[in-house]
Amino acid sequence: MTVVEGTSVRETAVRTVRAAGAATGQLVGGLGTAFQALGVLLLVAVAAVTAPVGAGLLLAPAALRALHALARRERGRLSRRGIDIVPPDPPPVRLRSALADPTTRRELSWLVRHSTLGLLLGLLGLLLPLCAVRDTTFPLWWRLGPPGDATTTSIGIGTAHTWLDAVAAALLGVGWIAIVLGLGPGMARLQAAPARRLLAAGPDTDLSLRVAELTATRAAALDAHATELRRIERSLHDGAQNRLVSVTVLLGAARRMAARDPAGADELLERAQSAAEQALAELRAVARGILPPVLADRGLSGALSGLAADCAVPCRVEADVPQRCAASVEATAYFVVAEALTNIAKHSGAAHASVTVRARGNRLRLLVEDDGRGGADEDGGSGLTGIRRRVAALDGTLRLTSPPGGPTTLDVDLPCGS
Repeated sequence: MTVVEGTSVRETAVRTVRAAGAATGQLVGGLGTAFQALGVLLLVAVAAVTAPVGAGLLLAPAALRALHALARRERGRLSRRGIDIVPPDPPPVRLRSALADPTTRRELSWLVRHSTLGLLLGLLGLLLPLCAVRDTTFPLWWRLGPPGDATTTSIGIGTAHTWLDAVAAALLGVGWIAIVLGLGPGMARLQAAPARRLLAAGPDTDLSLRVAELTATRAAALDAHATELRRIERSLHDGAQNRLVSVTVLLGAARRMAARDPAGADELLERAQSAAEQALAELRAVARGILPPVLADRGLSGALSGLAADCAVPCRVEADVPQRCAASVEATAYFVVAEALTNIAKHSGAAHASVTVRARGNRLRLLVEDDGRGGADEDGGSGLTGIRRRVAALDGTLRLTSPPGGPTTLDVDLPCGS
């Protein structure tokens, strides 16, 4: 096997394990909302059964509020896993209007599916890894029980009396691992499918709010683009252009002095060379400001590690980005972290900072935290407005939490399309 083939096999194995781990986390998270869905379903059923005697009419508003809250929680949970669900308009809570509302009917349909199929898949997502660990490690601990007692496998099939039985149980554990690796992602998709289909805005939903949001995003993108062009033009005009004009003047003066004052001409040439070197350095800085070469050379994880190493405040970076994102997304993430770390060094008074970046599905999430004094304000000229504009230009979201006394958390979520 060649080195390239070996690397490809390792990368495939790593991707498979990561996908299975993410699927297990999604299934277990769905198990939590599935138990809640079962409780809400029982509440709805009680309200429906007791409605003829009047008690159900009193329970109906609470049941509807619980249903809508759980649906919002499920949309939020899946969005954190990289599954975008466009929410519908807020459904009504009055009983008569709710019975005729398509969003409420879709949420009730999801409730039934998630409390049954979602609950079953969530239990499998929790139990299969536990069975895999128990049976794979079976030969290490099966003799630790009381003498004479037989030990069974995780599913109660088979009894271990000899080492051969223990090895057979370990092979069963390997089978559980294969099931988790092979079927885990599909089970997670199956568990999330009803939510993706039923909790999203239906075809009859008024999308005017979404159109307005996209219009605002487009305006923010154009504004950010114009601001960036003005910054580049100002950098070139005030920096490199002035340096190059100075080089031209000095070279002309040196040429005129060359015959009558060679020493003075040599001094002017040295000054011209110095000005040319400064102009070259400023041009490189402008180029790095447009798209840092370190992103192409080292990827987003390496580029962020370089920013953390240069930060005046000790900073830890945790990156989990198995695949490259679009260049515009990586550049936005880089500049967001660069501006955030600059703000931390200048304004926070923090002793430590951390940067966490993770790619899940088609989303890239950035989390920049510090233990400083807090109280960050977008209107205070700290660069947060520019960060928000960069994020909005890619249709991303930014959440800032900075209570007085700290800590400060900057949470950015970006679409990670290619």
